[in-house]
Amino acid sequence: MAAEQARRVRVWDPALRAFHWLLATLVIANWLLGKFGPGVMTIHFWLGYAILALLAFRVVWGFVGPEHARFRNFLRGPRAVISYLRHLHEPRPSLWPGHNPMGALSVVAMLGVLLWQVGSGLVIDPEDFANIGPLADLAGPDISHAAVGWHDIGATLVLVLVLLHVAIIAFYRLWKHEDLVRPMITGWKWVRRTDK
Repeated sequence: MAAEQARRVRVWDPALRAFHWLLATLVIANWLLGKFGPGVMTIHFWLGYAILALLAFRVVWGFVGPEHARFRNFLRGPRAVISYLRHLHEPRPSLWPGHNPMGALSVVAMLGVLLWQVGSGLVIDPEDFANIGPLADLAGPDISHAAVGWHDIGATLVLVLVLLHVAIIAFYRLWKHEDLVRPMITGWKWVRRTDK
């Protein structure tokens, strides 16, 4: 990376990095348990509670965390997204500090779908007398039975978003020559110089 184009800065704080890797691990494990796990979903439920705690942390961190963790710092309007997309095909690093406008949309989509999953899981009642969500009685039978379908749709959306996330990371690595994994491990990222 040429020094005249970029500088290496600490972008991702330790709490955000720990959140990212814990969430990834728990979501993958819980998705696998949901699809292939035992009939009684006790572990699935407990991992769901842990995911809920992580999501609550991320929402709070989006308002009070360091600069690049804050939603107001990385959420952009349609104009910024379209401008970013115009250059996405170029085989050079974006050098974007923090989440780029498309990455920000990915974050919002993932958080939204995971909140949907947790919410539907909390009220679910598949009528098997074993895997009833803790809030199913409060939601009522119509909602708790419908939540079974909502949870299935959410599981598919989670899979699509995770695969898309991995594909985009590979695209950035192979086509744009930008490593997005190492910064999420170390916290350090090459970003565009603004002091010229």
